[in-house]
Amino acid sequence: MILAPSLLSCDFSTLGSVVAELENAGVQWLHLDIMDGMFVPNITFGPPVIGCLRQKTNLFFDVHLMIEEPSRYIEDFVKAGADLIVIHNEAETHLERTLAKIKGLGVKAGIAYNPGSTFMNLPWLVHTIDLVLLMSVNPGFSGQTFLPSTYKKIERCRKLLDEYSASDVLIEVDGGVTPDNCAQLVEAGACVLVSGSSFFAHPPYNTRLEAFMSRVQNDTTINWKHL
Repeated sequence: MILAPSLLSCDFSTLGSVVAELENAGVQWLHLDIMDGMFVPNITFGPPVIGCLRQKTNLFFDVHLMIEEPSRYIEDFVKAGADLIVIHNEAETHLERTLAKIKGLGVKAGIAYNPGSTFMNLPWLVHTIDLVLLMSVNPGFSGQTFLPSTYKKIERCRKLLDEYSASDVLIEVDGGVTPDNCAQLVEAGACVLVSGSSFFAHPPYNTRLEAFMSRVQNDTTINWKHL
């Protein structure tokens, strides 16, 4: 399992020092939520902030684009230092084209699904992606309550990926993830867990990271950059 703390829940006035503390604590991935105020009712930050953070850390940058027509900005996020770019199934008309563009620029590509979305198009995308992100809350704000229906959705997603010979595609879960539910999420088939308020509200970060990792019995080896 990989735990990816979401910067959406940290103190934005101290981003540089927070990232350094996370790296020192043993965190491997950093989840960066990009919101445009249109796809979701919130606005966060963009490529300039990611570019500044990239100069301060070697953490794996998991860039989650919750924006309309993300294809317009793929090059900008790659140049800023993204290692993985995840776009939303609901936000882009030509998904396969945009995912192929991400891969062509030399970074990992992922597709995200909102809680109410189905996997109807996933069979056509499995060989273009490295990761599927399942939202376990309605996207837009940190601190929301986890939706229990996510467990079954993870199982369906894992089964579908296996059926289409895409067992190496990772499943990531974002929203309401805590030490209390992380073991069940991994058991259902998730490999990467995003945690925001449940992580940052309980410093020190090394102790909180261990609180998550110690709950998972069967670890998953993920041979990606920086791991």
